[in-house]
Amino acid sequence: MIAGLREAGIEVIECHVPLWKGIEDRVQTASGGWANFAFIKRIWSTYAQLLTQYLALDKDYDLMVLGYPGQLDVFLARLLTWLQGKPLVLDLFMSIYLIAVERELADKSNLTIRLIRWLEWLACRWPNLLICDTQAYVDWHVKTHGLSPDKFRLVPTGADNRIFKPDLTGFQNLLGLNVLYYGTFIPNHGVETIIEAANLLKAQPNIHFELIGDGPTKANAQQLAQHYGLKNVSFIDWLDQTALSQKVAEADILLGVFGTTPQSLMTIQNKIYEGLAMKKAIITGDSPTIRETFRHQEHLYLVERCQPTALVEAILTLQANPKLRSHLAEMGHTKVAREFTVAALGQRFRQHLEEIIKP
Repeated sequence: MIAGLREAGIEVIECHVPLWKGIEDRVQTASGGWANFAFIKRIWSTYAQLLTQYLALDKDYDLMVLGYPGQLDVFLARLLTWLQGKPLVLDLFMSIYLIAVERELADKSNLTIRLIRWLEWLACRWPNLLICDTQAYVDWHVKTHGLSPDKFRLVPTGADNRIFKPDLTGFQNLLGLNVLYYGTFIPNHGVETIIEAANLLKAQPNIHFELIGDGPTKANAQQLAQHYGLKNVSFIDWLDQTALSQKVAEADILLGVFGTTPQSLMTIQNKIYEGLAMKKAIITGDSPTIRETFRHQEHLYLVERCQPTALVEAILTLQANPKLRSHLAEMGHTKVAREFTVAALGQRFRQHLEEIIKP
């Protein structure tokens, strides 16, 4: 988002002090870890540094944009922008309340879930503008938090095409069909469906699955693969973006998501845009949201969710039809290059921001 705004000709002044140490730190805190002195001390220290940094800025600004996850930052940001008479924009991107629900954090701390919902309900009311990536997510926020749809604008997730771009080395995989998944191993990705499909294909020695990343469902996926005695599945830990993009370049097929959680159905995940930006054939779960942007067998290959046999059929279809794989890769890449690059998203974001800047 920052790079896109800068490409669109907007001067972006960054004011940031990290509060979180990573995704799992946020999960642990949301599971009840917030109710301890160490975390409260961390909050005070972080916001003291942030306020000091803000007060030291030597430039005026036209508006303030909070990036994701900024729901907790809205309250300080709103106070500062009110004092300056400036508009405030929150890039919601995802609901921290919905994420907490889908990760079943209510089982660990029901009080925390209620607190997160109330915090997000309040945080969404204070900014002048809210940014989401899909209309389905806007509709969910409107229904869940009672917000006006007029307060939302859409900026798709897109891909960082400075990193994720077609491989020009001419690499060819001569050892069979390499099927790649990467992600955070969360319920909405439906990784179990991938393992079940790999089990159905274990008699096919020339089809291999690589799963890159980490997350709460990874241990279950590994146990399931071990239970089936799968030799056609490899698990790889997190990679930096350069190494990850190289892995994508070496893949024949990239897998999206196959879960049926609300979040999975309402979003178009980063890996889908990134894979298409790298000119790769993608198989992912079907949904009305993804059909609003992409077409089956034109930009990517859509399958029924949570259905390993449907995924197997799609993999075998693309294995037997290299021309279709190439067609999906070409057409998908063309669409992403036209509508979902850093520059394209920056221009769209700029138009929304210009609506609320005082003349």
